[in-house]
Amino acid sequence: MTALGFLYPGHSAEDDYPRIEQLLGSDIRLDLVHTGAGEDTYRPGAPRGTGAVEELARSGEGLRLSGAEAVVWASTSGGFGYGWEGAHQQVRALARAVGMPASSTSFGFVHAVGEIGVRRVAVGATYPDDVTALFADFLGAAGIEVVAAHSARLASARRAAEWGEPELLALARAADTPAAEAVLLPDTALHTASHVGALEEQLGKPVLTANQVSVWEGLRLTDRRVNAPGLGALFTREPVVQV
Repeated sequence: MTALGFLYPGHSAEDDYPRIEQLLGSDIRLDLVHTGAGEDTYRPGAPRGTGAVEELARSGEGLRLSGAEAVVWASTSGGFGYGWEGAHQQVRALARAVGMPASSTSFGFVHAVGEIGVRRVAVGATYPDDVTALFADFLGAAGIEVVAAHSARLASARRAAEWGEPELLALARAADTPAAEAVLLPDTALHTASHVGALEEQLGKPVLTANQVSVWEGLRLTDRRVNAPGLGALFTREPVVQV
């Protein structure tokens, strides 16, 4: 049994995690602990308030006691909102505090893009334009080219959590461009676990979504690979060998 821990802000799309656990169909347990949601608004200052290491460490203590082998901070904006260096400092401090490997959804996107072997991506974000730009900058710092970005300009995670497959598809299509090799939907407040396959079928290319990527990142930290077709190309492709 591999136990993975997730620190999830508030209550938006947390039910994606038991759904993903079911789709994995293996000896993997996904444990979720809720952190304070902070201010439920999408603006540049707000994401930083949800990612204070002291708060994450307090929440992560329960995951350590439950037997989790790795922990992922499952708030994309709560990672990239600190910038490239700040997000690194955040996960290093979290790992020290909880005594296990740690990462965040933001870095999960970076690693997942490398896993599927692409360099040019489109971003479909629920955020306002300036927050979406912060995510694009974060990806750029990792050497990933953002060839297109679309902002839905929602006001809050609560609003994002109300979206279903039609809205997700509209968001992905609005962001997509022929130059993009994959489409990224970065908000962990979106319910995407049941829709990745349909999104990829409609777009004809890999789609990376925040909760899907968070779980894959936890597996990466524990050196586990799971073939789960229901979770899209990220969980079915062979890893890219770097030469």
